[in-house]
Amino acid sequence: MPQKIRKAVFPAAGLGTRLLPATKAMPKEMLTLVDKPLIQYVVEEAAASGVESILIVTGRGKAAMEDHFDVSFELEQLLRERGKENLLKVARGVSEIARISYTRQREALGLGHAIYQGRDFVEDEPFAVMLADDIVDAERPALRQMIDVYEKYDAPVLGTMRVEGEAISRFGVIDAEEVEPGVYKIRDMVEKPKFEDAPSDLAIIGRYILTPDIFDEIERTKPGAGGEIQITDAMRKLLQKRPFYAMRLEGTRHDAGDKLGFLVATVEFALKRPDLAPQFAKYLRNLKLN
Repeated sequence: MPQKIRKAVFPAAGLGTRLLPATKAMPKEMLTLVDKPLIQYVVEEAAASGVESILIVTGRGKAAMEDHFDVSFELEQLLRERGKENLLKVARGVSEIARISYTRQREALGLGHAIYQGRDFVEDEPFAVMLADDIVDAERPALRQMIDVYEKYDAPVLGTMRVEGEAISRFGVIDAEEVEPGVYKIRDMVEKPKFEDAPSDLAIIGRYILTPDIFDEIERTKPGAGGEIQITDAMRKLLQKRPFYAMRLEGTRHDAGDKLGFLVATVEFALKRPDLAPQFAKYLRNLKLN
């Protein structure tokens, strides 16, 4: 029986340059879809998937994330005094979603380097890696879907989605054999290939289940383009020693780290809210679009 996935690492030290100027002073992970920060959606996904402990890898200027998941005594006292019990429950609930700790990545040296910061936290357990700007809207939490595959095959699992056309060159891409509907055994993977060189249309997105032997491979991985340590390079090395699987996730993936993707996600999440959808849908229908 595979070890349970109890821990998750959240790399969150990036600069969020695709969303400037909003991210000049605010972490991109704290930008809100309707009324919740991006990172809260992903923390909730982790908790709903059975994760017990989360390590958020932060950087300079990211303290707002720690404040968000901490208890706010002043705010709670104010809401209590004003009799706003519903809002008090919302505020208190944020700090009770999961057990969260933090470590700082002193230099932004790539996703592989960010994940490596979780080595002491992970110890000798398999673990999840979740990126907060990848929002997956699904009936069953995306990570839970992947954990089911991990438990069946007792091997690392990557979250994937189909990407058509030139856009595939923005992702890590897998070369794989489908072993059951939506589940693939990986033969190889490549980071950001040219469109004509991509081995498939299956792109790796911000969900991973990894085993602790990945840390030795990250340690041996030399920096690539831009001086960054790519997690794809480390996974390719580990692929020579153990099988890897990938899962085509059910649900809709939103790239909320991109301006257009963020806008699309905001509209779709607003239309799912019973308290907002009727009026918001009416507003959208009345828009005079050229």
